[in-house]
Amino acid sequence: MRQKSEQLELPLGYRGEALNGQRSVEALTAANANDRSSDEHLMERVVEEGNVVAAQKRVRQNKGSAGIDGMSVEELPGYLAGNWGRIRGSLLAGTYQPQPVKRVEIPKPNGGTRQLGIPTVVDRMIQQMILNVLQPKIDPTFSEHSYGFRPGRSAHQAVNAAKRYIQEGRRWVVDVDLEKFFDRVNHDILMSRLAKRMEDKRLLALIRRYLEAGVMANGVVVERWEGTPQGGPLSPLLANVLLDEVDKELEKRGHAFVRYADDGNVYVRSERAAQDVMATLKRLYARLRLRINETKSRITRVWNSQYLGYGFWVAKGKTVKYRVSAKALKAMKEQVRQITSRSGGRSLKQVAERLKEYLNGWKEYFQLAETPGIFAGLDEWIGHRLRMVRLKQWKKGTTIFRELRALGVSIKAAASVSASPRSWWKMAGTSAVNVALPNAYFAKLGVPRLAI
Repeated sequence: MRQKSEQLELPLGYRGEALNGQRSVEALTAANANDRSSDEHLMERVVEEGNVVAAQKRVRQNKGSAGIDGMSVEELPGYLAGNWGRIRGSLLAGTYQPQPVKRVEIPKPNGGTRQLGIPTVVDRMIQQMILNVLQPKIDPTFSEHSYGFRPGRSAHQAVNAAKRYIQEGRRWVVDVDLEKFFDRVNHDILMSRLAKRMEDKRLLALIRRYLEAGVMANGVVVERWEGTPQGGPLSPLLANVLLDEVDKELEKRGHAFVRYADDGNVYVRSERAAQDVMATLKRLYARLRLRINETKSRITRVWNSQYLGYGFWVAKGKTVKYRVSAKALKAMKEQVRQITSRSGGRSLKQVAERLKEYLNGWKEYFQLAETPGIFAGLDEWIGHRLRMVRLKQWKKGTTIFRELRALGVSIKAAASVSASPRSWWKMAGTSAVNVALPNAYFAKLGVPRLAI
């Protein structure tokens, strides 16, 4: 009997219990967490039928681009149907060799680029299978001060913890920036830390091969001797394994700190204490052979700092509150400028759709900010940008005159705007254009209001 279309077909070559396709990743990993008796046989749990189904489902949900072999997530089930028996056998024998990752560069919000390493779809699935088994085993041992890429934890929780420390009177922050952290992870040190947490030598060797898999750039495979490239499901867990050593040392010393992936801040009550912490962190990171970016690392008052895009300020009554950091505001405005700079043949509705997608995500992330005046100002600025887009699409002259008249603008005001020699930005700020195109006009197109 065929499975329903929303269920995943099992690859061929399986032995063991069948799974009905409905068991969640969470249930699967919880079961793994409770089974501590087979630590030397973790690979058998990695290739269990249910784990493969769960991993394949997660990879297909996450979508993502193809690796160096060009295989898409839609092609994965068909490929596994004819090849899973061979792949499973090589995983159990300890001979599976991952393919090189595809190098992709994406722009950073503050300029520059970030390098990603995109594994093939098959390797993404295998990494997810490993993650499903290792995360419930290792994650409970991590520090309570670590929030990044952990089940049930979030960036908002990390920001909340930072605010709590500041409210308690810790008004100095030690902010250490790690230079290209994911590119500089030392393989030997990482594997030694990982070996303390698991015993299956086949799985350890496979993870090492994933770390050392080359990078395909411009058709040439470049060998890699350090780093755990961002882009694979396993990299965040490995980063937490390495940095947990720093967390535990800070805990031992009684420090108040938060860490989200490689982004960590320590909060103290005096500049002298901050200097001591900075010296300690430099020693700890040097032990892990990680490089500190001296130009970006600093000791400062919390009001001059930001964490994960949030800044802090004090209201009346000395209550610490959230705000969007200046850096995050600048990045947001730059993104909106890019969306609204040129229509590229797109209609205002299409521009609004792109803006809606971006602003909804931005608004959800910065929902903790307690600065309604800033959000109201952003709403006005975004409306101004959209009026400029609409005027450009109408073009100067008779078209602007006709469209403004149709929207209820007087003959005199419409003629003044249509004949104006001023820039598009200044024209968009005139009272006539604001009356014709109020923010409510763009709200009907789906552009969200940030101040609401």
